[in-house]
Amino acid sequence: MSGWEVRLSNSRGVPYFYNPETRESMWEAPPGLSQEEVANLPGAKQYLPGAHGGANGERPAQVRASHLLVKHRGSRRPSSWKEPNITRSKEEAIAMLKEYAGQINGSPEKFAELASKYSDCSSHSHGGDLGFFKPGQMQKPFEDATYALKVGEISDVVETESGVHLILRTA
Repeated sequence: MSGWEVRLSNSRGVPYFYNPETRESMWEAPPGLSQEEVANLPGAKQYLPGAHGGANGERPAQVRASHLLVKHRGSRRPSSWKEPNITRSKEEAIAMLKEYAGQINGSPEKFAELASKYSDCSSHSHGGDLGFFKPGQMQKPFEDATYALKVGEISDVVETESGVHLILRTA
C-alpha cells in the first residue's frame, strides 16, 4: 500500500504519520491519501479519532480543532499579539465574533483566513489550528463545545476565561 502507518508521539501524546521505509514522519496525513486510505493505515483505528466510525456515540479519545478567539477586557490575559492592551467589552467581542461567523458562513477555508487575521490567540499563525487535544487539556466550556461538534462543524459563540471563541472541529 502506501508504506505509511499511524503512531503515537511519546512527547506530545498525539498521533503522527510515519513511513518506516523512508523514515519520514509528519503530523498531517501524507498528501495523496484519501480519508478512507488514512483510516485503513496500520494504527489508524487505535490512534486516530473517528477512524473507527464512532457510531456508538462514544466520545473519541481526542479531537482536533481550530478557533478564532476574541479577547475582551474581562479576559484572563487581556492582551494579544496584535493588541498589547485590550479594552473592548465582552458584548463588543461577541458582536465581532458574530460578524466573523457571518463572513465564514460554514467555510473552513474562510475560518482559517479570518482566524489568521483576527484571532487574539498565537494559533492565528496556523489559521487557528490548536492540534489534537484530550479531555482535561482545554478549559471545560471549550472542551465540551468541541466534543459536541461533528467534524467540519463550527460552534456558536463559546465563552471561556480566555475570551469568546468560534470553534471549528477538524478531527
